[in-house]
Amino acid sequence: MIDLSGFFSAFDLQGLLELVNVIFTSGIVIVSCGLVLYILIYNPRNNVARSFAILLACVLLTYFVDLALYGVESPDNAFPWLRFQWVGIAFMPATYLHFSNALLVTTGERSRIRGVAVRISYLISALLLLGVAFGGDRLVRDGVATHGALHLLPGPLFPGFVLYFVAAVAWGAGNVLWARRRCLTSISKSRMTYLAATFAAPAAGTFPYLLLTGWPSEAPGVLLWTILVMANIAVGLMLLLLAYSVTFFGGFSPDRMVKRRLARFLLRGPLAAILLVIVILLASQTEGWLGIPGRRLVYFGVVGVVFLLQIVIELTKPLLDRALYRQDYPEVKWIQGLISRLLTATDVRQFLENVLMAMCDLLRVETAFVAVIDGGKPHLEVVCGSLEKEAADRLIPEAWRVSAESNGNDGPSGARHLERRGTLFVWDGYWLAPLHSTGGDLVLGVVGVAARAPEPDLTPEEQAGMGTLLAQAAAALEDRQLQQGIFGALDQIIPEIDDIQRRRGVVHYVGEQALSGFGLTETPEFRQWVRDALSHYWGGPRLTDSPLLELHVVERAVWEHEGNVIKGVRAVLEQAIERLRPDGKRQMTAPEWILYNILELKFLQGRKVREVALRLAMSESDLYRKQRIAIEAVAQTLAEMEREELNNREETG
Repeated sequence: MIDLSGFFSAFDLQGLLELVNVIFTSGIVIVSCGLVLYILIYNPRNNVARSFAILLACVLLTYFVDLALYGVESPDNAFPWLRFQWVGIAFMPATYLHFSNALLVTTGERSRIRGVAVRISYLISALLLLGVAFGGDRLVRDGVATHGALHLLPGPLFPGFVLYFVAAVAWGAGNVLWARRRCLTSISKSRMTYLAATFAAPAAGTFPYLLLTGWPSEAPGVLLWTILVMANIAVGLMLLLLAYSVTFFGGFSPDRMVKRRLARFLLRGPLAAILLVIVILLASQTEGWLGIPGRRLVYFGVVGVVFLLQIVIELTKPLLDRALYRQDYPEVKWIQGLISRLLTATDVRQFLENVLMAMCDLLRVETAFVAVIDGGKPHLEVVCGSLEKEAADRLIPEAWRVSAESNGNDGPSGARHLERRGTLFVWDGYWLAPLHSTGGDLVLGVVGVAARAPEPDLTPEEQAGMGTLLAQAAAALEDRQLQQGIFGALDQIIPEIDDIQRRRGVVHYVGEQALSGFGLTETPEFRQWVRDALSHYWGGPRLTDSPLLELHVVERAVWEHEGNVIKGVRAVLEQAIERLRPDGKRQMTAPEWILYNILELKFLQGRKVREVALRLAMSESDLYRKQRIAIEAVAQTLAEMEREELNNREETG
């Protein structure tokens, strides 16, 4: 029998409430930290998101100190930490004003007075913090521990802080209600309603109530800790709802993608961390339970939580997607299924390698190859066995001219060494077979196998098997060609889709400005101007006379380069390209590096097209196609830089 008496007797009611409070306090710290990181990763340039991140940082710091003081019994050791906690408490009113003002600016309501008030509030908060750190007992003084709850005592200037705190939060709440009234759509109004309903959560969680009201020593401690637990539960839930509302600001991704990304982040990050904290805390309180040391229980519990949580997330993923996407779920499910069925270049090569190996086994030869037509030019795609490079160089131009109508002496001059033998062609020790499209009017490529005899001597079984393998290879090449055509069409409409998403995200709050207020970066010619400026990067009229000079970000760069127009435009273009640089070590042929490498080699270094294509291991036609995509990416990045510049100018007045 397992003796559970020690497990339950280890806690009295107050001790149990203290432990539960630590769990919820840890949850608020973890969620706040996770949300700050989420904003810094996914939405660092939006004013609403940035100001909310500062607000969360104040909550994080305040609750972190409460968590750090759990179990500390000596007030003398706790008081320095409690004063340090005022970094979060003192700046909370200023961050409230900052956050609420950013919301109003999002709706198009700008005010120089509010901007000045935000700066003044940060100054007042800094002075309050200095007063706590170096002002002796004027604002707060060393306090007491009431039923295990350590807190400072108010000083003579503390009522002034209370007045400042209440006034700033009330002003901020008024700004949020004003912003809600200015919203134009039902979606924006509902989000702003959630935000207004939860706006007080950070203030409710960080205000030092015990300094204001105290707690009678004769009052039961169980009641105090019950109130603290209930308050932390409410604050945690409201913080999540508040963060959910904020994540939609400034994001141009569809709402369904924002929801899914936030949900996956919370499940794999904060939720996992909270469960681990619960396991560690509970295991530390059950020393000797089941006859196992507490440290061993921690190990088992941590490993179990990590594995089980990942399994649960994967198993519930369809349910989560259905809940997040709702009526869009059938379309999203179809798209997700399509991704797993697409043929990548590696998939096609692997399939062709399998076809060649099967053909070599069938014909009992050691060498076979596939030459593919890409962009009107042939190249050697797959080789099975050993094939000398010189033979491949001679083969490709002649194999390109192979067709079903060719014969040995009547074909083009480039194919004079080809001799037709039935359905095959004999060439320089190889048997060649053209791969035709379904209609038979287009040569997709050529399959060659090492000739085992001067003349094809296939048996009926070999002819049937080879015909089947050739049909499979032709089908794979044709499917990839059709897929590349679809990708090319998508490349052309993606900029328009991005534009629609941007306007969709802004129209909720600023109305017609979302349709007409994007300025120079939204003109139809903008992408062509970027293309012209890049093509004349090292000098030319399309750079010195470029309409891009009217961009505010370019004006600032020209001023920083002492009026040198060419250096200013180059600096902005280079900065836009560098923003497209992936993280990590540079790789010339890695898919995620292709766009950056094209821009850096072709424009910043000024290398020729053929040289760039060779270094990136791609055909020139493929290079031109990806170059268009890269220039589109630069144009979008320039548009983002221009919006950032305008936002910075508005903030600085």
